Amino acid sequence: MHLQAAPPRHLPHQDMGALDAREQRAQRVTWAIGAVAGAVLLVLGCLLCVRALF
Repeated sequence: MHLQAAPPRHLPHQDMGALDAREQRAQRVTWAIGAVAGAVLLVLGCLLCVRALF
């Protein structure tokens, strides 16, 4: 017994310009969060080194 597969459905139209804008905004947020986390780690590392020296 052989079954015929249904034809694939058509996907809705996507606004590529809006998708690109949202992706760029998400990338900026990711970089900002990473920069803040890096700055916090740098400050904590400096504080630990100063504490170890004195």
